[in-house]
Amino acid sequence: MKYMTTVNGQELEVEILDEHHVAVNGKVYVVDMAAVSGQPLYSLLAEHRSFEGYIYENEGLWQVLMGGTLYEVRVEDEQLRRLRLAGGGGGKESGPFLLKAPMPGLVVAVPVTPGQEVKKGDVLVVLESMKMQNELKAGKDGKVEKVKVEVGQAVEQGQVMVSVV
Repeated sequence: MKYMTTVNGQELEVEILDEHHVAVNGKVYVVDMAAVSGQPLYSLLAEHRSFEGYIYENEGLWQVLMGGTLYEVRVEDEQLRRLRLAGGGGGKESGPFLLKAPMPGLVVAVPVTPGQEVKKGDVLVVLESMKMQNELKAGKDGKVEKVKVEVGQAVEQGQVMVSVV
């Protein structure tokens, strides 16, 4: 099955060929992926390189945190994509962007305040988890509506930290 995948605004065609082979935009990769100890943490081996990342669903989008970078990923199979586009759903996303914690952690910085204008990709929260600091960024341009966390606060996975409208 082919999937149209959008990663931080860049579209990729992904086809799962079998358990250990994936084609991305026609290029075949040898992969092995496994969940780690019942957490939303996954280990990925791709082309003899090892990656570790948290994967968390957030209102129809996937948040993937790898190497301290948060990626927003939309995955649609070919049929769902055609239906969405035929129904006029191909336009710009509307509604608030809710930044949710992709994993439990400790808030170490909140460089934004309510009412502040932000651009897609601006850092909203710095979250420390497993001795790594992760910059969590805005998923769209807008204005910070609410900041629901403060420096030093522990957060749980899925907890809303900042909303942008």
